[in-house]
Amino acid sequence: MNRRPEPPASAPRVAVIVPAYGVAHLVGEAIDSLRAQTFAEWECVVIDDGAPDDVAAAVAPYLADRRIRFVATGNRGVAAARNRAVAATTAPYIALLDGDDLLRPDYLVRMVAALEADPAARLVTCNARIFGAVERERLCVDSRQGTGDGATGSLGDVLDRSFNVYIGSTFRRADFDRVGGFDEAMTHAEDFDFWVRLLLLGGHARYVDAVLGEYRVRPGSASAGAARMIEGNLRVYDKVLAELGEGPEAGVAHRMIAENHAALAFEQAVAQLADGDVARGLPALRAAWRGHGGRVWPLAFLLWRLLPRLAPPMMRWRQRSHSRGSAASEVPPLGPAVAWREAA
Repeated sequence: MNRRPEPPASAPRVAVIVPAYGVAHLVGEAIDSLRAQTFAEWECVVIDDGAPDDVAAAVAPYLADRRIRFVATGNRGVAAARNRAVAATTAPYIALLDGDDLLRPDYLVRMVAALEADPAARLVTCNARIFGAVERERLCVDSRQGTGDGATGSLGDVLDRSFNVYIGSTFRRADFDRVGGFDEAMTHAEDFDFWVRLLLLGGHARYVDAVLGEYRVRPGSASAGAARMIEGNLRVYDKVLAELGEGPEAGVAHRMIAENHAALAFEQAVAQLADGDVARGLPALRAAWRGHGGRVWPLAFLLWRLLPRLAPPMMRWRQRSHSRGSAASEVPPLGPAVAWREAA
Protein backbone atom coordinates (compact mmCIF):
# COMPACT_ATOMS: atom_id res chain seq x y z
CA MET A 1 0.00 0.00 0.00
CA ASN A 2 1.23 3.51 -0.85
CA ARG A 3 1.94 5.34 2.45
CA ARG A 4 2.07 8.83 0.93
CA PRO A 5 1.03 11.38 3.61
CA GLU A 6 -2.50 12.69 3.26
CA PRO A 7 -2.68 16.32 2.08
CA PRO A 8 -4.65 18.96 3.98
CA ALA A 9 -8.42 18.90 3.55
CA SER A 10 -9.80 20.95 0.65
CA ALA A 11 -12.88 20.88 -1.52
CA PRO A 12 -12.44 18.10 -4.07
CA ARG A 13 -12.42 19.08 -7.74
CA VAL A 14 -12.79 15.61 -9.20
CA ALA A 15 -14.64 12.52 -7.98
CA VAL A 16 -13.05 9.18 -8.89
CA ILE A 17 -15.57 6.34 -9.19
CA VAL A 18 -14.21 2.82 -8.62
CA PRO A 19 -16.55 -0.16 -9.19
CA ALA A 20 -14.90 -3.19 -7.61
CA TYR A 21 -17.02 -6.24 -8.35
CA GLY A 22 -14.90 -9.39 -8.08
CA VAL A 23 -11.55 -7.60 -7.91
CA ALA A 24 -10.79 -7.54 -4.19
CA HIS A 25 -7.30 -8.86 -4.96
CA LEU A 26 -6.60 -5.98 -7.36
CA VAL A 27 -8.49 -2.95 -6.08
CA GLY A 28 -5.64 -1.94 -3.77
CA GLU A 29 -3.43 -1.40 -6.82
CA ALA A 30 -6.08 0.83 -8.36
CA ILE A 31 -6.33 2.90 -5.15
CA ASP A 32 -2.54 3.11 -4.86
CA SER A 33 -2.40 4.55 -8.39
CA LEU A 34 -4.98 7.15 -7.37
CA ARG A 35 -3.11 8.10 -4.20
CA ALA A 36 0.05 8.53 -6.29
CA GLN A 37 -1.56 11.27 -8.40
CA THR A 38 0.24 14.59 -8.74
CA PHE A 39 -3.23 16.17 -8.41
CA ALA A 40 -4.42 15.91 -4.80
CA GLU A 41 -7.86 17.56 -4.83
CA TRP A 42 -9.92 14.44 -5.41
CA GLU A 43 -12.49 12.34 -3.63
CA CYS A 44 -13.05 8.66 -4.29
CA VAL A 45 -15.91 6.21 -3.81
CA VAL A 46 -15.13 2.51 -4.11
CA ILE A 47 -18.40 0.65 -4.64
CA ASP A 48 -19.05 -3.03 -4.03
CA ASP A 49 -22.32 -3.97 -5.72
CA GLY A 50 -22.78 -7.40 -4.20
CA ALA A 51 -19.35 -8.78 -5.10
CA PRO A 52 -18.62 -12.45 -4.31
CA ASP A 53 -15.26 -11.56 -2.74
CA ASP A 54 -14.35 -9.39 0.26
CA VAL A 55 -13.95 -5.95 -1.29
CA ALA A 56 -14.65 -4.27 2.06
CA ALA A 57 -11.61 -5.88 3.68
CA ALA A 58 -9.42 -4.94 0.72
CA VAL A 59 -10.48 -1.29 0.91
CA ALA A 60 -10.46 -0.99 4.72
CA PRO A 61 -6.74 -0.10 5.05
CA TYR A 62 -7.27 2.90 2.77
CA LEU A 63 -10.17 4.47 4.63
CA ALA A 64 -7.80 6.39 6.92
CA ASP A 65 -7.42 8.67 3.89
CA ARG A 66 -10.54 10.81 4.32
CA ARG A 67 -10.76 11.33 0.56
CA ILE A 68 -11.71 7.65 0.15
CA ARG A 69 -15.10 6.15 1.00
CA PHE A 70 -16.56 2.70 0.62
CA VAL A 71 -20.16 1.96 -0.40
CA ALA A 72 -21.81 -1.47 -0.55
CA THR A 73 -25.06 -2.15 -2.42
CA GLY A 74 -26.97 -5.05 -3.89
CA ASN A 75 -25.91 -6.32 -7.28
CA ARG A 76 -27.69 -4.31 -10.00
CA GLY A 77 -24.91 -4.06 -12.57
CA VAL A 78 -22.06 -1.65 -13.23
CA ALA A 79 -24.28 1.18 -14.53
CA ALA A 80 -26.28 1.27 -11.30
CA ALA A 81 -23.09 0.95 -9.25
CA ARG A 82 -21.52 3.96 -10.94
CA ASN A 83 -24.68 6.02 -10.56
CA ARG A 84 -24.86 5.18 -6.84
CA ALA A 85 -21.21 6.10 -6.35
CA VAL A 86 -21.57 9.41 -8.21
CA ALA A 87 -24.55 10.29 -6.01
CA ALA A 88 -22.27 9.97 -2.97
CA THR A 89 -19.83 12.61 -4.28
CA THR A 90 -19.89 16.39 -4.82
CA ALA A 91 -16.94 17.35 -7.04
CA PRO A 92 -17.67 19.17 -10.33
CA TYR A 93 -15.72 16.65 -12.42
CA ILE A 94 -16.09 12.86 -12.46
CA ALA A 95 -13.43 10.32 -13.49
CA LEU A 96 -13.92 6.58 -13.96
CA LEU A 97 -11.41 4.02 -12.69
CA ASP A 98 -12.38 0.37 -12.82
CA GLY A 99 -11.20 -1.59 -9.80
CA ASP A 100 -8.71 -3.68 -11.77
CA ASP A 101 -7.21 -0.79 -13.77
CA LEU A 102 -4.56 1.81 -12.95
CA LEU A 103 -3.95 5.51 -13.43
CA ARG A 104 -0.56 6.97 -14.26
CA PRO A 105 0.50 9.80 -11.91
CA ASP A 106 -0.42 12.71 -14.22
CA TYR A 107 -3.86 11.39 -15.23
CA LEU A 108 -6.00 13.69 -13.09
CA VAL A 109 -3.97 16.84 -13.60
CA ARG A 110 -4.07 16.39 -17.37
CA MET A 111 -7.77 15.47 -17.52
CA VAL A 112 -8.95 18.33 -15.32
CA ALA A 113 -6.79 20.85 -17.18
CA ALA A 114 -8.20 19.69 -20.51
CA LEU A 115 -11.80 20.07 -19.34
CA GLU A 116 -11.15 23.48 -17.83
CA ALA A 117 -9.47 24.71 -21.02
CA ASP A 118 -12.27 23.50 -23.32
CA PRO A 119 -15.83 24.39 -22.27
CA ALA A 120 -17.24 22.57 -25.33
CA ALA A 121 -15.68 19.24 -24.31
CA ARG A 122 -18.30 16.82 -23.00
CA LEU A 123 -15.64 14.29 -22.02
CA VAL A 124 -11.88 14.00 -22.03
CA THR A 125 -10.20 10.69 -22.83
CA CYS A 126 -6.61 9.54 -23.25
CA ASN A 127 -4.49 6.64 -24.37
CA ALA A 128 -3.82 3.63 -22.17
CA ARG A 129 -1.59 0.58 -22.06
CA ILE A 130 -3.39 -2.77 -22.34
CA PHE A 131 -1.70 -5.40 -20.18
CA GLY A 132 -2.35 -8.63 -18.33
CA ALA A 133 -3.83 -11.70 -20.03
CA VAL A 134 -2.98 -10.60 -23.56
CA GLU A 135 -0.65 -12.04 -26.17
CA ARG A 136 1.25 -8.76 -26.28
CA GLU A 137 0.97 -5.44 -24.52
CA ARG A 138 -0.15 -2.55 -26.70
CA LEU A 139 -1.99 0.77 -26.62
CA CYS A 140 -5.72 1.41 -26.87
CA VAL A 141 -5.15 4.09 -29.51
CA ASP A 142 -2.62 3.40 -32.25
CA SER A 143 -3.90 5.63 -35.05
CA ARG A 144 -5.23 9.13 -35.60
CA GLN A 145 -8.35 9.84 -33.58
CA GLY A 146 -11.53 10.73 -35.49
CA THR A 147 -11.96 12.45 -38.83
CA GLY A 148 -10.94 15.95 -37.77
CA ASP A 149 -7.87 17.41 -36.09
CA GLY A 150 -7.02 14.26 -34.12
CA ALA A 151 -7.64 16.01 -30.81
CA THR A 152 -11.43 16.29 -30.92
CA GLY A 153 -14.12 13.81 -31.85
CA SER A 154 -17.62 14.56 -33.10
CA LEU A 155 -20.74 12.56 -32.31
CA GLY A 156 -20.33 10.84 -35.68
CA ASP A 157 -16.71 9.94 -34.89
CA VAL A 158 -17.73 8.32 -31.61
CA LEU A 159 -20.66 6.54 -33.25
CA ASP A 160 -18.49 4.94 -35.95
CA ARG A 161 -15.68 4.20 -33.46
CA SER A 162 -13.09 6.16 -35.41
CA PHE A 163 -12.66 8.11 -32.16
CA ASN A 164 -11.83 5.72 -29.32
CA VAL A 165 -13.11 6.60 -25.85
CA TYR A 166 -11.13 4.82 -23.16
CA ILE A 167 -13.25 3.70 -20.22
CA GLY A 168 -11.06 5.67 -17.81
CA SER A 169 -12.37 9.03 -19.02
CA THR A 170 -13.41 12.24 -17.24
CA PHE A 171 -16.50 14.42 -17.67
CA ARG A 172 -18.54 17.13 -15.96
CA ARG A 173 -21.03 16.40 -13.19
CA ALA A 174 -23.45 18.90 -14.73
CA ASP A 175 -23.48 16.91 -17.98
CA PHE A 176 -23.83 13.63 -16.08
CA ASP A 177 -26.92 15.06 -14.39
CA ARG A 178 -28.34 16.41 -17.66
CA VAL A 179 -28.30 13.00 -19.34
CA GLY A 180 -29.46 11.15 -16.24
CA GLY A 181 -26.26 9.22 -15.61
CA PHE A 182 -25.64 5.72 -16.90
CA ASP A 183 -28.65 3.88 -18.31
CA GLU A 184 -29.27 1.11 -15.78
CA ALA A 185 -31.31 -0.85 -18.33
CA MET A 186 -28.14 -1.37 -20.41
CA THR A 187 -26.48 -4.65 -19.46
CA HIS A 188 -23.74 -4.27 -22.11
CA ALA A 189 -22.17 -1.27 -23.88
CA GLU A 190 -23.39 1.00 -21.06
CA ASP A 191 -20.22 3.10 -21.31
CA PHE A 192 -20.58 3.56 -25.10
CA ASP A 193 -24.21 4.54 -24.53
CA PHE A 194 -23.16 7.12 -21.95
CA TRP A 195 -20.47 8.71 -24.16
CA VAL A 196 -22.98 8.99 -27.00
CA ARG A 197 -25.63 10.59 -24.79
CA LEU A 198 -23.07 13.12 -23.53
CA LEU A 199 -22.28 14.11 -27.13
CA LEU A 200 -25.96 14.40 -27.97
CA LEU A 201 -25.82 17.47 -25.72
CA GLY A 202 -23.59 19.14 -28.33
CA GLY A 203 -19.88 19.89 -28.25
CA HIS A 204 -17.22 17.24 -28.75
CA ALA A 205 -15.00 14.64 -27.11
CA ARG A 206 -11.39 15.67 -26.46
CA TYR A 207 -8.36 13.41 -26.68
CA VAL A 208 -5.18 13.93 -24.66
CA ASP A 209 -2.45 12.27 -26.67
CA ALA A 210 -0.62 10.63 -23.78
CA VAL A 211 -0.62 7.22 -22.11
CA LEU A 212 -2.28 8.06 -18.80
CA GLY A 213 -4.06 4.80 -17.95
CA GLU A 214 -3.44 1.08 -17.61
CA TYR A 215 -6.22 -1.27 -18.82
CA ARG A 216 -5.92 -4.73 -17.31
CA VAL A 217 -7.20 -7.82 -19.11
CA ARG A 218 -7.93 -10.68 -16.71
CA PRO A 219 -7.92 -14.41 -17.54
CA GLY A 220 -11.35 -15.80 -18.24
CA SER A 221 -12.90 -12.58 -19.59
CA ALA A 222 -13.32 -14.18 -23.02
CA SER A 223 -15.38 -12.99 -25.94
CA ALA A 224 -18.14 -15.54 -25.36
CA GLY A 225 -20.09 -12.34 -24.60
CA ALA A 226 -19.19 -10.74 -27.94
CA ALA A 227 -22.72 -11.23 -29.25
CA ARG A 228 -24.18 -9.54 -26.17
CA MET A 229 -21.80 -6.62 -26.60
CA ILE A 230 -22.87 -6.23 -30.22
CA GLU A 231 -26.51 -6.38 -29.14
CA GLY A 232 -25.70 -3.57 -26.70
CA ASN A 233 -24.18 -1.52 -29.53
CA LEU A 234 -27.32 -2.04 -31.59
CA ARG A 235 -29.46 -0.76 -28.76
CA VAL A 236 -27.29 2.37 -28.55
CA TYR A 237 -27.73 3.06 -32.27
CA ASP A 238 -31.49 2.52 -32.02
CA LYS A 239 -31.62 5.04 -29.16
CA VAL A 240 -29.60 7.53 -31.23
CA LEU A 241 -31.99 7.25 -34.16
CA ALA A 242 -34.95 7.83 -31.87
CA GLU A 243 -33.24 10.98 -30.58
CA LEU A 244 -31.87 12.38 -33.85
CA GLY A 245 -34.44 11.54 -36.49
CA GLU A 246 -32.60 12.12 -39.76
CA GLY A 247 -29.30 13.89 -40.46
CA PRO A 248 -25.60 13.10 -40.96
CA GLU A 249 -25.22 11.31 -37.62
CA ALA A 250 -28.35 9.29 -38.31
CA GLY A 251 -26.70 8.09 -41.51
CA VAL A 252 -23.70 6.94 -39.48
CA ALA A 253 -26.02 5.13 -37.07
CA HIS A 254 -27.79 3.33 -39.94
CA ARG A 255 -24.44 2.22 -41.38
CA MET A 256 -23.21 0.99 -38.02
CA ILE A 257 -26.46 -0.89 -37.43
CA ALA A 258 -25.89 -2.78 -40.68
CA GLU A 259 -22.27 -3.55 -39.74
CA ASN A 260 -23.22 -4.68 -36.24
CA HIS A 261 -26.01 -6.91 -37.51
CA ALA A 262 -23.47 -8.55 -39.83
CA ALA A 263 -21.04 -8.89 -36.92
CA LEU A 264 -23.77 -10.42 -34.79
CA ALA A 265 -24.61 -13.00 -37.47
CA PHE A 266 -20.91 -13.89 -37.63
CA GLU A 267 -20.56 -14.33 -33.86
CA GLN A 268 -23.74 -16.37 -33.67
CA ALA A 269 -22.42 -18.69 -36.40
CA VAL A 270 -19.10 -19.02 -34.55
CA ALA A 271 -21.01 -19.97 -31.39
CA GLN A 272 -23.06 -22.54 -33.32
CA LEU A 273 -19.91 -24.18 -34.62
CA ALA A 274 -18.19 -24.03 -31.23
CA ASP A 275 -21.21 -25.88 -29.82
CA GLY A 276 -20.77 -28.59 -32.47
CA ASP A 277 -23.62 -27.68 -34.82
CA VAL A 278 -21.64 -28.04 -38.04
CA ALA A 279 -24.65 -28.62 -40.30
CA ARG A 280 -26.13 -25.18 -39.59
CA GLY A 281 -23.14 -23.28 -38.27
CA LEU A 282 -20.79 -23.75 -41.21
CA PRO A 283 -23.19 -22.42 -43.90
CA ALA A 284 -24.15 -19.54 -41.57
CA LEU A 285 -20.50 -18.64 -40.98
CA ARG A 286 -19.70 -18.77 -44.68
CA ALA A 287 -22.67 -16.51 -45.47
CA ALA A 288 -21.74 -14.01 -42.75
CA TRP A 289 -18.09 -13.89 -43.83
CA ARG A 290 -18.58 -13.82 -47.61
CA GLY A 291 -16.92 -10.89 -49.35
CA HIS A 292 -15.36 -9.31 -46.27
CA GLY A 293 -11.71 -10.17 -46.71
CA GLY A 294 -9.26 -11.80 -44.36
CA ARG A 295 -6.40 -14.08 -45.37
CA VAL A 296 -7.06 -17.08 -43.12
CA TRP A 297 -10.77 -17.67 -43.57
CA PRO A 298 -10.65 -18.93 -47.20
CA LEU A 299 -8.08 -21.55 -46.15
CA ALA A 300 -10.21 -22.50 -43.16
CA PHE A 301 -13.31 -22.98 -45.29
CA LEU A 302 -11.33 -25.16 -47.71
CA LEU A 303 -10.05 -27.28 -44.80
CA TRP A 304 -13.57 -27.63 -43.34
CA ARG A 305 -14.94 -28.76 -46.69
CA LEU A 306 -12.58 -31.71 -46.44
CA LEU A 307 -12.66 -32.18 -42.64
CA PRO A 308 -15.76 -30.50 -41.20
CA ARG A 309 -15.19 -32.10 -37.79
CA LEU A 310 -12.26 -29.71 -37.27
CA ALA A 311 -14.52 -26.64 -37.34
CA PRO A 312 -15.88 -26.89 -33.75
CA PRO A 313 -12.50 -27.17 -31.97
CA MET A 314 -11.07 -24.40 -34.17
CA MET A 315 -13.97 -22.09 -33.30
CA ARG A 316 -13.61 -22.89 -29.61
CA TRP A 317 -9.94 -21.94 -29.94
CA ARG A 318 -10.98 -18.69 -31.62
CA GLN A 319 -13.33 -17.86 -28.76
CA ARG A 320 -10.53 -18.41 -26.24
CA SER A 321 -7.92 -16.47 -28.18
CA HIS A 322 -10.19 -13.51 -28.92
CA SER A 323 -10.43 -12.57 -25.29
CA ARG A 324 -11.00 -9.04 -24.01
CA GLY A 325 -8.04 -6.93 -24.98
CA SER A 326 -6.91 -9.21 -27.79
CA ALA A 327 -6.07 -7.65 -31.12
CA ALA A 328 -9.43 -8.60 -32.56
CA SER A 329 -11.58 -7.52 -29.64
CA GLU A 330 -13.24 -4.20 -29.13
CA VAL A 331 -12.94 -3.78 -25.39
CA PRO A 332 -11.95 -0.99 -25.08
CA PRO A 333 -13.33 -0.08 -28.54
CA LEU A 334 -10.43 -0.25 -30.96
CA GLY A 335 -12.05 0.69 -34.23
CA PRO A 336 -14.95 0.17 -36.61
CA ALA A 337 -17.05 -2.93 -36.13
CA VAL A 338 -15.80 -4.32 -39.44
CA ALA A 339 -12.59 -5.42 -37.69
CA TRP A 340 -14.10 -8.74 -36.57
CA ARG A 341 -14.42 -9.93 -40.15
CA GLU A 342 -10.79 -9.37 -41.02
CA ALA A 343 -9.28 -11.15 -38.05
CA ALA A 344 -8.49 -14.84 -38.16
